[in-house]
Amino acid sequence: MAVARTRSVALIGVAGRTVEVEADVGGGLAGIHLIGLPDAALSEARERVRSAMVNSRYPWPDARITVSLFPASLPKRGSQFDLAIAVAILGAAGLVPVARVAQPYFLGELGLDGRLRPVRGVLPSVMGAAKQGQVVVVVPAANAAEAALVPDVKVVPVNDLRELVEWLRGGDDPPDYQPSEEPVCTIERPAVDLSDVVGQPMARKALEVAAAGGHNLWMLGPPGCGKTLLAERLPTLLPDLELDHALEVTAIHSVAGVLPPNSPMTNRPPFVSPHHTATAAAIVGGGSQTVRPGAVSLAHRGVLFMDEAPEFARPVLDALRQPLESGTVTVSRAAGSVTFPARFMLVLAANPCPCAQPQDQSEPCQCSPNARRRYLGRLSGPLLDRVDMKVTMARSSRRELMADRQFVEPSRTVAERVLLARERARKRLSDTPWRTNAEISSAALHTTYRPSPAAMKPMTAAIDTGTLSARGVDRVIRVAWTLTDLAEKHTPDVDDTATALALWMGTAI
Repeated sequence: MAVARTRSVALIGVAGRTVEVEADVGGGLAGIHLIGLPDAALSEARERVRSAMVNSRYPWPDARITVSLFPASLPKRGSQFDLAIAVAILGAAGLVPVARVAQPYFLGELGLDGRLRPVRGVLPSVMGAAKQGQVVVVVPAANAAEAALVPDVKVVPVNDLRELVEWLRGGDDPPDYQPSEEPVCTIERPAVDLSDVVGQPMARKALEVAAAGGHNLWMLGPPGCGKTLLAERLPTLLPDLELDHALEVTAIHSVAGVLPPNSPMTNRPPFVSPHHTATAAAIVGGGSQTVRPGAVSLAHRGVLFMDEAPEFARPVLDALRQPLESGTVTVSRAAGSVTFPARFMLVLAANPCPCAQPQDQSEPCQCSPNARRRYLGRLSGPLLDRVDMKVTMARSSRRELMADRQFVEPSRTVAERVLLARERARKRLSDTPWRTNAEISSAALHTTYRPSPAAMKPMTAAIDTGTLSARGVDRVIRVAWTLTDLAEKHTPDVDDTATALALWMGTAI
């Protein structure tokens, strides 16, 4: 009987922290004691580990077993510590060599029969372990492809506890794990295309600008004019995620438990569309015990679409203001604070009034001016101030609806222009931490990237009349740069800034 030590990982948001798991098998009243701030799921590991060992034909020590999780002040949550606890007890009981279990990281939940079940958050956990250098990580076979996305890490996939023990006893080097498929998974979505939307030239142009620069968009118009159709087709205009962004998105989805089984990294920007009954915790993240990412984080590096935006509770809408500025969201609870990434494109869609009837003689709108004002007033001024473009839409005419759709630009054509515009922006921003115009800081906008005085005239006039805020100036300059990239020009001119200002104010035609 002795002491054995191994390692696992605790997740704090999407950041992994190394946890040392120590097991002492010694004299005293038989039983197992787990210390180190475990939650309820982790406390239940005692019964899972005992049953897994017994059913795998390994004797359970008839002694006092103490399992310590260090650092003791760090809260540990979830069932991913099961395997590390079992291995530490096996080492302390002399059933596996102590030296063999000291260096690897062990992640996984044990079934009562000894099978190793997949757990959420494997990718960020392995990324946290990789900070220690070249390490060996033992994971469930179902999580192996996800873990193998992290470079310079030896991944050992395991199906059950007995298979792991035989490998530890054999003294063999870690096997070279080779994923059976290309480690990229494209999100499956219905086959949609921008050519499905007829008419709406201004809205289509705004959608292209939003995709090219990563800007936020608000569409206002009667039902049936194409707001939802346009928003759902925005992802078809966006380029594939770069490797580091793809890892960020995959890590968040892994923590949230929405990553498809046996699917490694996704290379497409996510599209998240919550229902208007969603709570603030569902949108920004929350939870009483385990804090999980909300819709703003699930849409990281992608699109958050809020259809029927005025139907959302006003506190929910206003909760978007801070993530839109910082690109992160911090959820604070009694147990501590967790920060999640949340850099997304916000797309809002709204009807002009509660009844949503067209304002004509055949079906007159029944809403009073006060009712319309209250309805749209749920979208607060500070929120709309953070929206780069506002487009008012009308129903398409008969000629537009009956026109031959072969002359309507498909998503592929527009996506090519978007990709070229993004490449121009990336080349211009190559010496900065930003990759799109929407990410440029306010300080840089007014120093390095400020348009010429002649191009700034439309904005200075709006500032003098009080119709353009300081934040609005930043938004307009960013959109002007995107218009410049789409037009293959070097710097914004007065036409670009005037168009960007009209889009911000919602007066573009």
